Amino acid sequence: MSEEALVQRDSVADPQPGGPLPLSLVASLLDTVDRPLLVAERGGRILFANLRAQQCLNPSGEGSLNRLNLFTELLRIEAKVIFGQMESGEHEVNLHVECPGGRARARIQWLPEPDWLVVHVEPVPATLAGENGQGVHHTVQELLQEREITYRNLLAAYLRLQEVNRQKTVFLASAAHELKTPLAVIKGYYDLLLSGSLGKLTQKQRDILQESKESCERLVRLVSMFLNYSALESGKLVLHLRENDLRDCLSELAKRWQEAFYRKHVRLETRFDDKLPLLKFDYQKVQQTVANLLDNALKHTPAGGSVTLTAESHFWERRAAEEVPATERRRDRVPRPNSVKVEVSDTGEGIAAEHHQEIFEDFVRVDRTSSGMGLGLAIAKRLVQAHRGKIWVDSEPWLGCRFTFLLPTDNQ
Repeated sequence: MSEEALVQRDSVADPQPGGPLPLSLVASLLDTVDRPLLVAERGGRILFANLRAQQCLNPSGEGSLNRLNLFTELLRIEAKVIFGQMESGEHEVNLHVECPGGRARARIQWLPEPDWLVVHVEPVPATLAGENGQGVHHTVQELLQEREITYRNLLAAYLRLQEVNRQKTVFLASAAHELKTPLAVIKGYYDLLLSGSLGKLTQKQRDILQESKESCERLVRLVSMFLNYSALESGKLVLHLRENDLRDCLSELAKRWQEAFYRKHVRLETRFDDKLPLLKFDYQKVQQTVANLLDNALKHTPAGGSVTLTAESHFWERRAAEEVPATERRRDRVPRPNSVKVEVSDTGEGIAAEHHQEIFEDFVRVDRTSSGMGLGLAIAKRLVQAHRGKIWVDSEPWLGCRFTFLLPTDNQ
């Protein structure tokens, strides 16, 4: 670098003790950097250019880079283009520039305090050099190696996530088992107190105990949900398929939920087809599925609304196509029912169409203000699928929801 340029840079340095380093000293320090480096003002005047930059951008040694304008003579781009990108949030602007030694890439960063631009110049390797295509061959080999490394890293990360997920499931199961017994004891004492066996209660005492019992029952349902979730996650779910009456199963469940609906001033209606066939299903798991749907409907239905539980015989076309020959299907005008359809509909606020799929995923809650862990519908879906059935929702905002699931009548 010329003596004239060094004198010019020294003249703008702060001579006061404790001030910034002299620009000549800064320039000397930059000369030790093993890559081309430029520092320029906002207007484009180059303040520093280290030795590597001089060799890369001015190999002939004629003139000085400090006399050139960064934008118009080196980068050949308007300053407002670069500053426009930086003001829009870009931390770094990358450009391709033509140098005497070949094509290079300029990485431009802005230092807001002194209002300077720092430019790193990196030569672009000629990967296509050689008439026999050796450059291309090496590039492909490098890409394959990078892909292999990326695959192994992703696999390792996936395995770590699987282990973390397994530990989470084990923790949930252990916590649920530890809570199950004391909660059962607490609930039993609430029932004993409310029955009056331990003495007469005032109305206020009865109300307090009733409210505490409801909170305890909610904890019991939450623990049961965790246990079901951990069993599903670990693959330890076992279905106890027995030939049962679905009407009895749902009627018994509806009676248990009548009190909860009554306290919230929501009407629970049931409509069951008299011709429901006997079918093989897990009595407790189906009750758990419907209980999750009723709990979800009760949480999102305002006072004065209603929830309807229905069950009827149903023709599931996909299964009929697998089991009934085409000639018989043409002969039968009315398809024979091969499944039962259970629906839980409410008059709540409804769910937008874009959320119809994600609400069945683990720990998803569309309404963040509502209580719950976001597991009820996810567990219901897995339990239905374990019975070789399917579940879905029909809903529009402010028009309520209708959750439907099908159970095939040919479960073995």
